[in-house]
Amino acid sequence: MIDVVGVRFKRNGKIYYFAPNETGAKKNDDVIVETVRGLEYGNIVTVKEIDEDEMQSELKPVIRIATMEDKSRNIDNRNRAKEALIICEQQCKRHSLEMKLINAEYTFDNSKLLFYFTAEGRIDFRELVKDLASIFKTRIELRQIGVRDEAKTIGALGCCGRECCCSSFLSEFTPVSIKMAKDQGLSLNPTKISGVCGRLMCCLKYEQDGYEDILRRMPRVGEIVETERGKGTVVSTYTIQELVKIIFAKGEESEYELYSLDEVKRTKKFDKKFENISSELKEEEAKIEELKDLERE
Repeated sequence: MIDVVGVRFKRNGKIYYFAPNETGAKKNDDVIVETVRGLEYGNIVTVKEIDEDEMQSELKPVIRIATMEDKSRNIDNRNRAKEALIICEQQCKRHSLEMKLINAEYTFDNSKLLFYFTAEGRIDFRELVKDLASIFKTRIELRQIGVRDEAKTIGALGCCGRECCCSSFLSEFTPVSIKMAKDQGLSLNPTKISGVCGRLMCCLKYEQDGYEDILRRMPRVGEIVETERGKGTVVSTYTIQELVKIIFAKGEESEYELYSLDEVKRTKKFDKKFENISSELKEEEAKIEELKDLERE
């Protein structure tokens, strides 16, 4: 077993693991680490032991625990990055580039200046990079990001009134599909199930495992089920309450009753009188296909 420390470079960013190398670094310490981009300033958010067999590659080292001088330099880098963002915006206008700058950051050792932007398509920014390199006298890198990363960087309030999950505590995006909204009985209206980024809301993922567990046991509408009263046909279901509404035919009259999920036995057979339901389901499936572009991959 070897000791490793998990370091974040941005608030709620991805955690990267490093070897502490007898520096005495512990949780919540600010540290200087060696990365593929050069020296970086980060914060230790976790400390743990892992088996050597689990290591896929050699861990890069923690150089040192951040000193007061390092902390001061990190603050200075962030302030300089804000100024660089303003200059870059001016250069984008001069080159008439249709791109929206989101953020800028210096590596700790100032060996590279990175700009993050969004755009509708591909942007030819070769001339822009040359001008920026002559202004800032360092290596320039421009990275195009998606709308989800934009929302995570800028931050906003969700429809719940709280700060967006991506900008407050989610370190990585998880796949969210339109099927989740369907399983949870939500309206398939894009304006009601989309976040500020224009993609499906991250929170659809949170309760999905619970819904899937119930739906595996829940009979479908139109299915014939067995109850203590006899056979009946499911006319509607209530997923959260785990209830099933069943119609019992009694001559020309019909009666409805609610049963808990545990009180019914599925037969996997369907009542032909409910064939119109299948056509409604097909229409719903077609609508789902139209909304596929909202999914988070």
